[in-house]
Amino acid sequence: MEVSGILVAAHELKAPLCLIRQLTLALGVANSDSAKQRLESQLVEVSERALRQVEDLSKIARLEDGLFATEPVSVRGICEAVMREISPLFQFEHRNLTTVYSNKSRLAAANRELLYSIIYNFCVNAVRYSDCQSSSQLSVSDNRGRIRVSVRDYGPALPVKIWHDLQSGVLLKPTSITMRPGSSGLGLYIASQFAQHMHAKLGAIRHRDGTSFYIDLPISKQAALPF
Repeated sequence: MEVSGILVAAHELKAPLCLIRQLTLALGVANSDSAKQRLESQLVEVSERALRQVEDLSKIARLEDGLFATEPVSVRGICEAVMREISPLFQFEHRNLTTVYSNKSRLAAANRELLYSIIYNFCVNAVRYSDCQSSSQLSVSDNRGRIRVSVRDYGPALPVKIWHDLQSGVLLKPTSITMRPGSSGLGLYIASQFAQHMHAKLGAIRHRDGTSFYIDLPISKQAALPF
């Protein structure tokens, strides 16, 4: 990563640490059990998300070590696993996430650990950009000979430059997203590196009222291994 990319990464990794400090201080002065329980839940969620991001960054340095080989995986199975983990977060934040499966091709050539991380981060991003009236959507469909996994949110428009970078192939460094201060430029960079390793395509669709982030995966004709 260039210096600017390192600064973006440092800023994004610093943010959850500052939030953890604030939540810890608030926990010390909370005046009810319900307030303490909510703060404790937030502490767990923020720390787990930060740890996952650090772990994902460390994986980028090991992508060429042969530890993340592709194999036939059930895309719906991975999405369901992500849903089981992410649903409590959506419920806690009073947000909605629905799933739509329309793909006829069930198996993709991918690495389940890397794909899980990409889908998880798409969904975490959607938590920040939905409300009680709007429902984020995780969808799996067939798209031009590939399997597309897409997550729709309702946040500010994705900057044109980042959209073009995504469409062109791969993000070369983490980039801050001014219009989406809660969105992770570092997360997109990680997802882009993982997608490139799996010979998949990462992209985004800009809507008038949000963005759909997607990954197009090669279809596998082999038998799936147990998830």
